[in-house]
Amino acid sequence: MFVVVGVSGGIAAYKTVQVVRALVTNGHEVHVVPTDDALKFVGTATWEAISRHPVTTSVHDDVAEVRHVALGTKADLVIVAPATANTLAKMAAGISDNLLGVTLLATTAPVVVAPAMHTAMWDHAATQANIATLRARGIHIVGPADGPLTGGDSGPGRMVEPDEIVAAALAAVDAPASDLAGLRVAVSTGGTREPIDPVRFLGNRSSGKQGVAVALAAADRGAYVHLVAAHVDDGVLHEALHHPRIAVERALTAVEMDAAMRAVSDESDVVVMAAAVADFSVPEVSDVKIRKEDGTFALDLVENPDILIGLVEERRPGQTIVGFAAETAADDGELRERGIRKRSRKGVDLLVVNRVGWQEGFEASENAVLFVDATDDVAGQASGTKRAVADALWDAVLRLR
Repeated sequence: MFVVVGVSGGIAAYKTVQVVRALVTNGHEVHVVPTDDALKFVGTATWEAISRHPVTTSVHDDVAEVRHVALGTKADLVIVAPATANTLAKMAAGISDNLLGVTLLATTAPVVVAPAMHTAMWDHAATQANIATLRARGIHIVGPADGPLTGGDSGPGRMVEPDEIVAAALAAVDAPASDLAGLRVAVSTGGTREPIDPVRFLGNRSSGKQGVAVALAAADRGAYVHLVAAHVDDGVLHEALHHPRIAVERALTAVEMDAAMRAVSDESDVVVMAAAVADFSVPEVSDVKIRKEDGTFALDLVENPDILIGLVEERRPGQTIVGFAAETAADDGELRERGIRKRSRKGVDLLVVNRVGWQEGFEASENAVLFVDATDDVAGQASGTKRAVADALWDAVLRLR
């Protein structure tokens, strides 16, 4: 595959060296197109050595071959990493004052962009408007991540890791850009928190990353998504909140989640329950903090409503319902059997089963799942980044529909 990797002027350019290396190692022909500012962070010699091709920033080099147009027209895939606020603004406006800008205008290939900038710049209305414009044109946006930034600050704006960029880019080539167009989708995510008193709650370790990835994948493939979010880790919702085809609603307890999902499912073609809903809550929440000096106490629990079964019982004709099951299992055989039993009990069209433990599933950036369908057979499996798993899920849903 002929891949163009555009590099704009940000400190995250050092990570893009690993993006190029991974693509070259996997047999792709990679041409790097840096901006002049990008070369102040990583020099020409590095890009030429790692890509094995000459590198220039000028539209006036190789004029006889019309290289400034040829790169874009030959490309099977274009990646821009890092994409600074300045580069995003130029892309949105169609400005082509350098080789990267001309290449982007000349290509019809999938374009994957990995933003990187300070949080204040990412949150600025102009940047968010530019991101919305690019999404509307079919540009794939991966990240940014939430984390430490150059200068000691922390927040959304950090470029995602090279392996995630490569995975998203290759998925953009393989997946149809609008195969979910017109579908209305409801997705739940995060972990509910059931209050005990004003200080304490019953909860779980769900970060919300997988459910948000499911929502973003559906929206990027053309669906309109209603995302119902319980507690999620800091920054996880950031990209969804700014996506033009995603509406975000918060529901922090099981009762709130039940009401929100029942309401939105009425108008949804596909419902995906990815949230980790607490199975139990306390019958009476204390209005004051329970203190140790009050003596020992027993914590009575009552069972929360089974949201997924309720959605299945009230489903409308033609609706597809997907459930998630997080299971601890000794081996793949046990995981499969637990998934089959749960799918049968819940009555869903598709159950996504993933193994969880102290070091896998929850809070991680990657996942590995089995898909169990209504025949109680394993219809497929997927592993890798949570976005890759999300796209595999939608592929499985389309096969069902």
